[in-house]
Amino acid sequence: MANYNKVILVGNLTRDPELSYLPSQTPVCEFGLAVNRRWRGSNGEPREETCFVDCRLYGRQAETFNQHMAKGRPVLVEGRLQYDTWEGQDGTRRSKHRINVQTFQFLGGPRPADPAQQSQRPPSAQAPGGENLDAPPAPPDDDIPF
Repeated sequence: MANYNKVILVGNLTRDPELSYLPSQTPVCEFGLAVNRRWRGSNGEPREETCFVDCRLYGRQAETFNQHMAKGRPVLVEGRLQYDTWEGQDGTRRSKHRINVQTFQFLGGPRPADPAQQSQRPPSAQAPGGENLDAPPAPPDDDIPF
C-alpha cells in the first residue's frame, strides 16, 4: 500500500514566530497559521470559516523565517502532517496535528520597517523638476476616459 503525506497551505501568521534551539543547536521556529475559506451558503449568504494550524520549521530556514515574518503576514507552507500526543498537567491524554514545514514562500510585499528605521531612510528620489520618482507616472491626457 502506498503512503503519501504532503500538505500545502496559504494563510496568515496568527502570532510572531518563536525561535528556539535544540540541545544539538539546531534552530527550531514555531508559528501559527490561519487559513480562511469563503463560500456562499445554500441561501446565498456569504460564509467564512478559519482553520488554525500549528507549524514547525527546522534548520537555517527556521532562522530566516523568524527574521522576516511577523504576525499577520501571508505565507505559503509545504510540508508533512504530524500527529503529536502528550499527557497534560491534569493527567489527561492530549493530542493535535502539526505541520512540519519543509519549504515555504513569503507572500505579499516586504516586511514593514520599524518606525525608528523609517526616519533614517533617505527621502524619496526626486527628478530635477521636483517630480517624485517613486510615484507611478501620470497617464497621458488622451487616456482619461471622460
